[in-house]
Amino acid sequence: MEIRDNLIDRITEAEKEGWLGEIEGLQVSLAGARAKFDQIDAATTGRPVDLGLPTRRTGQ
Repeated sequence: MEIRDNLIDRITEAEKEGWLGEIEGLQVSLAGARAKFDQIDAATTGRPVDLGLPTRRTGQ
């Protein structure tokens, strides 16, 4: 989320300064970051994962 926020801040700065090429590159990076968030959201169920109880190994 820090990366996304930083990209948004940099886009705002680039717009103020008129750096058109920089804006386009930053927007591509921002779209990639948002796509990653969407992938993470799609992969999570929101439910706890049962990892089972730890057991001791025997014979070692």
